[in-house]
Amino acid sequence: MKKQKLVVAVSSRALFNLDDSHAVFETQGKEAFCRYQIEHEDEILGPGYGFSLVKKFLGLNESCPNDPLVEIILLSQNSADTGLRIFNSISHHGLNITRAAFTSGASPYSYISAFGAHLFLSINADDVAKALEAGFAAATILCGSSITCHSNQLRIAFDGDSVLFSDESERIYQQSGLNVFTENERKEAKTPLPGGPFKEFLSALHYIQTQFDSLSSPIRTALVTARGAPAHERVVRTLRAWGIRIDEALFLGGMAKGDFLKAFGADIFFDDQQGHCESAAKHVTSAHVPHGIINKK
Repeated sequence: MKKQKLVVAVSSRALFNLDDSHAVFETQGKEAFCRYQIEHEDEILGPGYGFSLVKKFLGLNESCPNDPLVEIILLSQNSADTGLRIFNSISHHGLNITRAAFTSGASPYSYISAFGAHLFLSINADDVAKALEAGFAAATILCGSSITCHSNQLRIAFDGDSVLFSDESERIYQQSGLNVFTENERKEAKTPLPGGPFKEFLSALHYIQTQFDSLSSPIRTALVTARGAPAHERVVRTLRAWGIRIDEALFLGGMAKGDFLKAFGADIFFDDQQGHCESAAKHVTSAHVPHGIINKK
């Protein structure tokens, strides 16, 4: 039986360092940017914040090249003309990326569904917000990893509320405080939480994991949440109700997450709170999910 592929869409600026050409666009406009890209199209672009993660995703296919587990899609606001430099760089770096959408300045989020992507990674916060509003898992990569992970295993860490789960409980915490939140979670312990924007992405990761025994799985997941006891029980029961395995669950009771993410060896960490992302970014690649009550303007 053919495996279900995990499809990840990534923007060109998340994949490669396009700071120089973007500065031209910001200061001199679109025409100057287009000229710059064409004049430099034979110059290879260096890695962007998401480059090492993309390589890790593609590395999952090495064990089954005839039936790949993962596909990477490029979604770019470049035009096809200026996009030649990007594809030249993809070829140079040996990345197996063959599908792309070049939108000439328009937000590319509308193509996420057409490509069947489970996740969209960008450094453009507006594009990410539009994707989330449309119901897709999306995050703004804030940094690249400062540590070198030599493991071939892909390790992904998630915050809980507003990421894997809805912001239903987070709203109670923000509006009424910790004591009311804790009492609500204790009373609702056996009521599964509604899914958040990353539920289906976690489900797609879990599907790949089911193709392997737990000791040989190429993917390892972790929940890293500020929740502590007794608010942990509802989370455990929710994942059980969903039929989704998560390999490690860290209930930190408000402790800073960075050292724990470093200990887990996360290739990327997704959180809805910008402050948590910036703190975690000292240790691992961090991505902001601008979803839920915390991010309401």
